Amino acid sequence: MFEEESFSLSPVNFFQLKGDCHYAPKGISGQKYLLADTSYLCGEEHFSKVSLGWNEQGLECLVAVSQPFKQAYHPDISRGDSVELMIDTRDVKTSGFNTRFCHHFFFLPEAVDGIQAGEMTRFRTEDKHELCDANELKVKSQLSSQSYTLKIFIPSHCLVGYDPEQFDRLGFTYKVNRKNESSQHFSVVTRDFQIEQQPSLWSSLSLVK
Repeated sequence: MFEEESFSLSPVNFFQLKGDCHYAPKGISGQKYLLADTSYLCGEEHFSKVSLGWNEQGLECLVAVSQPFKQAYHPDISRGDSVELMIDTRDVKTSGFNTRFCHHFFFLPEAVDGIQAGEMTRFRTEDKHELCDANELKVKSQLSSQSYTLKIFIPSHCLVGYDPEQFDRLGFTYKVNRKNESSQHFSVVTRDFQIEQQPSLWSSLSLVK
């Protein structure tokens, strides 16, 4: 039976991705905040640009999707248009599961039953933190007939262990979902792994000032 089954991994899974996350004291604008396009390594269509910046108050992310918004869902967010951000404030690569420094956030282009953002981190051990108050997460969307953008801000108090002065790296990956279409990933692909629970596979971003 096993000889007849095929097994493959996306090319991105053979690399430990590293990059820079630049200081953004007054918001993110410009090419230096744009994260690398890894679609060719993930074997996926590239339909969104993701920018990320940091400051002492937290993390700012801008997601520009070159496809029209269709529909958002909650709680099954991956069924529709949504953005998932996975962050490890200590970039621990020796753990095969989420530690208390790990976070899994979601953001929707349009609110569903009054919900447009939240944290959905899942833990396997006692080493966990309380999920942040969804009202503390900031998201603004701009929708057009051909595209949409999400401007996201995650305050530092929603990020357990976030301390750029003492630790200048983040573990990071993302997943941009579309209704009835394939998703776009960054450093690891859902079809190969449970990415939201395996921080050792997330990219390493240096906090550059």
